[in-house]
Amino acid sequence: MSGIPHDHYEPKTGLEKWLHRRLPAGAIIYDTLMIPTPKNLNWMWIWGIVLAFCLVLQIATGVVLAMHYTPHVDMAFASIEHIMRNVNGGHMIRYLHMNGASLFFFAVYLHIFRGLYYGSYKEPREVTWVIGMLIYLLMMGTAFMGYVLPWGQMSLHGTAVITSLFGAIPFVGESIQTWLLGGSAVGQPALNRFFSLHYLLPFVIAGLVVVHIWAFHSTGNNNPTGVEVRRGSKAEAEKDTLPFWPYFVIKDLFALSLILLIFFAVVGFMPNYLGHPDNYIEGNPLATPAHIVPEWYFLPFYAILRAFTADVWLVQLVSFVTGGIIDAKFFGVLAMFGAIAVMALAPWLDTSSVRSGRYRPMFKWWFALLVVDFIVLMWVGARDTEWPHDWISLIASAYWFAYFLVILPLLGVLEKPTAIPATIEDDFKEHYGKADADGATQPAE
Repeated sequence: MSGIPHDHYEPKTGLEKWLHRRLPAGAIIYDTLMIPTPKNLNWMWIWGIVLAFCLVLQIATGVVLAMHYTPHVDMAFASIEHIMRNVNGGHMIRYLHMNGASLFFFAVYLHIFRGLYYGSYKEPREVTWVIGMLIYLLMMGTAFMGYVLPWGQMSLHGTAVITSLFGAIPFVGESIQTWLLGGSAVGQPALNRFFSLHYLLPFVIAGLVVVHIWAFHSTGNNNPTGVEVRRGSKAEAEKDTLPFWPYFVIKDLFALSLILLIFFAVVGFMPNYLGHPDNYIEGNPLATPAHIVPEWYFLPFYAILRAFTADVWLVQLVSFVTGGIIDAKFFGVLAMFGAIAVMALAPWLDTSSVRSGRYRPMFKWWFALLVVDFIVLMWVGARDTEWPHDWISLIASAYWFAYFLVILPLLGVLEKPTAIPATIEDDFKEHYGKADADGATQPAE
């Protein structure tokens, strides 16, 4: 567990001692709950518990839905209607699952951007960050495969569009696409594959989440200052930290309860707001929707995929240099996955010696522009590819890559950070007051 000095589990009763020698479950639970946590964590550190709730919700509701779903092209759509109309509470379970996916991605995006701002990817937490990005990739794959299952118009044709991207890979693309679909087109073999993987991958995600938690418990939590907890002695560590239970557990549960108020209001009063009406029409391979769009949480990367057309000079240059091996379609696929890869490489692209963006004045502006850029990409991803949307998506995509590949490395050289607190305790006193001689907390002047 964490290398921060703290009290460890000590079995007291005979039964506890007997169990501890054979299965130290009590020690694991105790060390997890009582792990020393930086006491200056702000409200952006609540998204972990929201993500944990979403994972449990998606698995629980998904298992129930799988009991009533029929993975067959002739019956999949009807089985969804059966769940909605005939299964006791089926409509609520499906709406919880549908909107739970949106809450999952909303929370993970805030979790990622918090990590990017406060430098949670920096040494010694690089492995924690990379594991988190792997979880995000698996989330995207799981959500995509789940979107296929209702077998509505948008599900069917969206799947055809996305899986066709694999066919753009030089030499082996068509073989990969055929292997993925189990045939030349989206049909029964593809539905079987996607249903089984959609059921399996959440448990893989759960396993990676355990490793993710283990990783940051080993290095300790980052905090808004980016200053590490003092580890010289238990007394010094206690000045910078508080036990995770009860302080942060109660804080996280309070935040979760507020978020769930909004979540259940959406589920109860506007459950289809984030969906597409075409998906309530049974899938017909002979009738293509006028405008195919993915779910909202895929839109930024969908916009990047579409931004690099054959008219873009960079695409033309790369195609010429590679002798046409990398055409516009394959370039778009590389750009889409590259947009995620550059996030995963942030620990090595950021050259600044300062961890937290709080003390980096130039970084703050560039990061704020990155957040706006992400929102713009999400907006333009839902639009057509006509002017000016094509130019907006291209400019926004260019900035995304420029931020990670150019701006982050240069800021480490050009930027002059402001003063950083010597300890977490100093930052806590500055923001929340200071203790007097009797130990009472007084407001900061």
